[in-house]
Amino acid sequence: MEKIAIIFAGGVGSRMGAKIPKQFLEYQKKPIIIHTIEAFENHPDITKIYIACKKELINELKGMIKKFGINKVKGIVPGGETGQDSIYNGLRAAAKENDGDSIVLIHDGVRPNITSDLITRDIESVLKYGTAITCTRSIETPIISLNGQTVTEMKPREVSFTAKAPQCFYLKDILEGHKITRKTNPKYEGIIDSCTLMHKLGKEVHIVEGNRDNIKVTTPEDFNTLIALSLKETFDYISEISKQ
Repeated sequence: MEKIAIIFAGGVGSRMGAKIPKQFLEYQKKPIIIHTIEAFENHPDITKIYIACKKELINELKGMIKKFGINKVKGIVPGGETGQDSIYNGLRAAAKENDGDSIVLIHDGVRPNITSDLITRDIESVLKYGTAITCTRSIETPIISLNGQTVTEMKPREVSFTAKAPQCFYLKDILEGHKITRKTNPKYEGIIDSCTLMHKLGKEVHIVEGNRDNIKVTTPEDFNTLIALSLKETFDYISEISKQ
């Protein structure tokens, strides 16, 4: 059984305000997207990686993959109008070359701090339950506001989570979910991620609690946080080897 990473990296970084797509911003001498890919490249259970990227950036990404010695990428396909379109394109590319019982881990190209342990636990969840939605527990009070100005509802913090990634399924299940959805909702209106898509179809989605620093880099503040986290890792490493 193949364990496949589907990475979507089709954003243009409008909220980042940078001159280059956010996934190509560099830290620790590598683009964010390469850090993300390497997390799956270096995991022993992941056998293949497929990436959905803006068409005009595919050649540039191919060059990066060659430069950094990435070997598990088996296909790079053009992204779509939305994130879900891009994921669908990546799933279709995987389905052409792999069995439907393969496990797919759907991940953001700008979420590089995924750990090897989390990937393992996500795979184990799919094997046991058929799904795995990486989440973190809410540490502040979640508030729902329908008008963006006043409080409509307050959810208890102890039962609230934030969905992150990877979001993981059997290939045949998530692909079928996309096909069903596209028949009545081709623009994926109201569907922000794979968890939402499958939940709307009445599928049970199982929570896997992940690391809080598994952030998605969308804004300049996010990028600053990513830099700070990477510096902490460096200082922790230096501190550890100095004890030896």
